[in-house]
Amino acid sequence: IAPANPTVAARVPLFLQNRRKDVATMLDALALDDWKTVERLGHNMRGTGAGYGFQAITDIGTAIEREAGKADAAASRHWVDELATYLDRVEQIA
Repeated sequence: IAPANPTVAARVPLFLQNRRKDVATMLDALALDDWKTVERLGHNMRGTGAGYGFQAITDIGTAIEREAGKADAAASRHWVDELATYLDRVEQIA
């Protein structure tokens, strides 16, 4: 669902591009057991995804934040992979 606000809609491509960068940052952070970075990025997505019309990003961000907070590498990687897959699907539609 696209945001109703045209100003927000114009920012969607950059928002999605930044989430793609977040995936790379989180994968690097996971390799270093940098849980704070993964948790912070998940928290940020939880707070912004729905505002841009992407409830799934909010939901995935919530899961990333939760699992990184528990330092669960397998579950964190799973959710980061889910985010990457979701972004791939969104980009194919756009």
